[in-house]
Amino acid sequence: MSDTLVLFLPAADLPWRWLRIADDVVKGRGDGFPDMLDPDAPPPVAVVPADAVTLHWAELPDRSPAQSVTAARILAADASASPIADLHVAVGREGGIVERPIGVVSALQMHHWLATLAANGVDPAALLPAPMLLPRPEEGYVRADLGGEGVVRGATSGFADEARLTELVTGGVAPATLARDELEAAIVAAIASPALDLRQGAFARRRRFAIDWSLIRRLAWLSLAILTVTLIISLVSILKYNLAADALDQRAEQLARQGLPRGETVNDADRQLNERLSRLRGGGFGFSRTSAALLSAVRAVPGTEVTALAFDPNGELRATVSMAGEGPAVDLRSRVEAQGFTARLSTLESVNGRVSGQITVSPR
Repeated sequence: MSDTLVLFLPAADLPWRWLRIADDVVKGRGDGFPDMLDPDAPPPVAVVPADAVTLHWAELPDRSPAQSVTAARILAADASASPIADLHVAVGREGGIVERPIGVVSALQMHHWLATLAANGVDPAALLPAPMLLPRPEEGYVRADLGGEGVVRGATSGFADEARLTELVTGGVAPATLARDELEAAIVAAIASPALDLRQGAFARRRRFAIDWSLIRRLAWLSLAILTVTLIISLVSILKYNLAADALDQRAEQLARQGLPRGETVNDADRQLNERLSRLRGGGFGFSRTSAALLSAVRAVPGTEVTALAFDPNGELRATVSMAGEGPAVDLRSRVEAQGFTARLSTLESVNGRVSGQITVSPR
């Protein structure tokens, strides 16, 4: 692991103590607060006195951290004489062991420890109870001296070594004292992977917001590249549309030249074609539409026939019709007018039992 400074907070009349871990071994130790802290080194790990933290072990729900902490607070409330609102409860985990460690400490004490560390320029990466630095024994208890304080650890217990308390908890069985090498190896393992960190919830270490300028520069270049490609695509699309429009204009002019009289200059193909079409079809609605309206009416009136037909440039269609009587003549005019035209009948003449006359059809 990298170079890590471990600070043992003072307890009662004990001073600061520290040790430094590098290359997975303890490289140095000393009393008092370290003279100089490397600002580029990882943040120190702080160890709090054993007598200030009450440790419990219990099986807790493992669906979410919030559920685990809620269950732990209920257990702490039952086991503590202090109001639960005044306590800070932290939950940890030891490998794959079902029972999880629970740390209970006064919230005021947490504020005091963090304020003391901050006054010395330290924002600790973790805040560990001293007993959690000792290895978990399979059976019985182990003891060691940490920062001038005797600490005892069992499979589901951890506390400061006090003669009467220790005898009461261990049932009179003396804890096994850890050798120096065993203790240092346990400390290195506990610092590398803490089983219980008190810095949780309201006391969790705040992450500093850092601006990744290299990422911002990459995003800026990427945005510029996207904008450039988008602009190029738009310019190419505009160019294609312009070329297509020019091709359509040329095609329209070629078609106009085919529809207009030979030799006529093309200035406005649409207007010139409409004018020629108007001249060809005649005035009003044109010959085709007007004659179709009259002839459909003639077919609808039995015994009626057209004997002559003429179309004037002003859009009027004049037809001479012959029919069986005046009634069919009136019916013929009504049918023509129903199609949106104006129909006028001339004076009818009777010849050989049939009536003939002229009907003039014009736009309404």
